[in-house]
Order: sequence, then C-alpha cells, then structure tokens
Amino acid sequence: MPQSSSSAKKQGAEDPSDVSGPTPKSQRTKVVVKSAEESEKKSLKKQLKDAEISVPIVFGSIAFWLGKKASEFQSHKWTVYVRGATNEDLGVVVKRAVFQLHASFNNPTRVLESPPFEVSESGWGEFEIAITLHFHSDICEKPLHLFHHLKLYPEDESGSLSTKKPVVMESYDEIVLTEPSEGFFARVQNHPAVIVPRLPPGFSLPPPVPNEDIDKRKRGDTKDNPLSQWFSNFSEADELLKLAAARQQVQAHIARLRRQLTVIDGPHQQMKSSSDM
Repeated sequence: MPQSSSSAKKQGAEDPSDVSGPTPKSQRTKVVVKSAEESEKKSLKKQLKDAEISVPIVFGSIAFWLGKKASEFQSHKWTVYVRGATNEDLGVVVKRAVFQLHASFNNPTRVLESPPFEVSESGWGEFEIAITLHFHSDICEKPLHLFHHLKLYPEDESGSLSTKKPVVMESYDEIVLTEPSEGFFARVQNHPAVIVPRLPPGFSLPPPVPNEDIDKRKRGDTKDNPLSQWFSNFSEADELLKLAAARQQVQAHIARLRRQLTVIDGPHQQMKSSSDM
C-alpha cells in the first residue's frame, strides 16, 4: 500500500531563513503501477521493467489572520491543497482528492473530482488534515495517504499576526510510479507535471496520446491561483544550495568535535605516561 514519505521537508513563509529546503529526491513516495484495464489492448498493458515515472507534488496550507474581523471561533481563513511542484495540472495522474477535516466542520469529508485540489475554510484551531489521492485506473488501484498539520500561527511565538502576510506551511514529495504500463507512459510522456525516464536506444512505444485540451489543463493548474504568490519554490537549484549549506554545517560540527576530543585526549595521554614511569 503506498505510503507518504514521513520525512518530507516543510517550508513556511514566515521565516525563510529557518527552513532547510525541500526534500532531497532520495526521499520519495513509491507507488506500484498496475496494468491497464482488461478491455485495453495487450500492447498498452505491457509494463516497462526497471522504469520509473515521478510526479513532484507539494501539499500544504496558507492561513490568513482576520484581524479586526476575527472572532472567538473565526480567527483565520485558510486553504489546504495539493498542487504540482511547478504548479502544473495534477489531473493527468490524480483522479480524485479527499480532504478529511476536523469533525467539528460541516461536511468534514470534502471530495474533489477534478483539479485544482484545494479546500478553503475558516476557523480558530490547528489540527491534522488527512489527504487521500486516488489515481486513474491505468496507474494504481490503491490510494495514497498524506497528512498535513494545519498551521495558523507563526513558529516564532513572539512574531506579531498580520492580515497581509499569511502563515504558509508546505511539504514537498515525489510520487514515484514504478514499472508503468506502455499505455500510461504514452498518455503522460509529454505532460509538464510528469517526469519521465530516458528509455534504452531502439525502444519503441506507441505514439503519444494527444494531451487534453490546453484550456482544460490551464483550469487545473495553479499558476494563476490567487495564493500562488505565497507558494514556496522547490526548485532544483534551491535544493542543491540547501544541501550544500547543510553539508558545510555538518563538516564544521565534525571539526569542532575533533578539536574537543584533542583537548580531552591531551591530559589523558599525560596521565597515562606518568603512570607508566
């Protein structure tokens, strides 16, 4: 059963200097891809051995304090969502998204049959939101479960609330689809939300399936989302810079520990020499 990577990095907009950047690609969610339905042609059901298709995603929330309009039970308005890491339409892979809100909300189970996959509400408390992604039939029958903690207040408790600057909490992950069918590969190989592998020379595939209407895809992406200005940037360049900075910190820490060990070992060696005399 596919499970989400529990070590996905979180990135908030309140204090960018405190975040360590997006999750390295080695931490990815793997989903075993099944063959297409029995009615499809046998050639399209053939699986590509040792091949992977990855779908970078971001799931998170953005919360605005209501300021003077806030009341005891309505202090924030917020949106929770799943989006493509580059804001592309996820509908090519995800058929349905289910958001499970706190039981105190009316209709706490929100089902979205098409992108954009997002739910907007208002309230006063923080809680965990379960997100279930259902895939198209040529991908996988089992859903993927994600969990996101709705954040309303800044990490820095001393920071003042603002109606203009929201609290952003996002996690990056990659859905890795292993051994995809040729039919699924042909359907998504030219889609911008999907990263497809390089195939061996001479390997032939069915011709690409024409992508859905451009206007339909545009309606499903989040590039023009009113909240997009607050989205975190999980680019490859940012990832490499963050990893390099973390590596330098680790090396500096190791150097400090070695110096401390040298200081401790010095008197110990002198005491040992004296006892041998």
